[in-house]
Amino acid sequence: MSITPEQRVTLHEFNNLTKSLSFNMYDVCYTKTKEEREAYIQYIDEQYNADRLTKILEHVTEIIGAHVLNVAKQDFVPQGASVTLLVSEGPVVEVPTESYDESPGPLPESVVLSLDKSHITVHTYPEYHPVEGISTFRADIDVSTCGEISPLKALNYLIHSFETDIMTMDYRVRGFTRDIEGQKLFIDHEINSIQNYIPDEVKKMYDMIDVNIYQENIFHTKCKRKEFDLDNYLFGTTKRNLLPREANEITAKLTTEMDEIFYGKNIH
Repeated sequence: MSITPEQRVTLHEFNNLTKSLSFNMYDVCYTKTKEEREAYIQYIDEQYNADRLTKILEHVTEIIGAHVLNVAKQDFVPQGASVTLLVSEGPVVEVPTESYDESPGPLPESVVLSLDKSHITVHTYPEYHPVEGISTFRADIDVSTCGEISPLKALNYLIHSFETDIMTMDYRVRGFTRDIEGQKLFIDHEINSIQNYIPDEVKKMYDMIDVNIYQENIFHTKCKRKEFDLDNYLFGTTKRNLLPREANEITAKLTTEMDEIFYGKNIH
């Protein structure tokens, strides 16, 4: 949606609030042998190499109505990749009018200010357990903007780009700007939960927990996929090739791994 002229507060000079969204996702998989673990890591490195991650971040830039100034990307050995985009709020004549699913953020109808203090980064971390057969892929994405553009606008796109099992999201508004009377504004839009910016059909798929500090404009949401189908978590085999006892043991390992990541503590 767009903010109408009647809803917008007239500011003294430019809007220098910093809005930061950290999107952290995990993909969990069972890899029985060393060969399967190495194949999984190679698969992840191919699926989420620096070139593909750059395209995802460039699309994020388009969705929030910003412009790319500079791109730095790197594929690492033996695994992992990083991409950093320096973006600006302008020059933008008109912010794209997307559907609610991709543009729930509180954006203005037009942006005429050029800034160079915004950035988008992604870092990936493929890894595996040396004994239990669990392989995990983690990606950390940070979208930090200065001005009226909002990183929350791209949240739904990020969720669908990774189709993740577990997500943690942090959103914070820092600093202050001033209206024409000189009064400080510490936030320029209403929000009580990151969940407000996630479509209902997505929220139905996840168990979700909120931890918010409203007086500090800090918002935290974490999500864990509700449905569990073992076939979706096996790499190099299927449930049909497993004995019932083996399938139960693998299921227990996977669900424990996901619960530990979700709750942020080891479960014994």
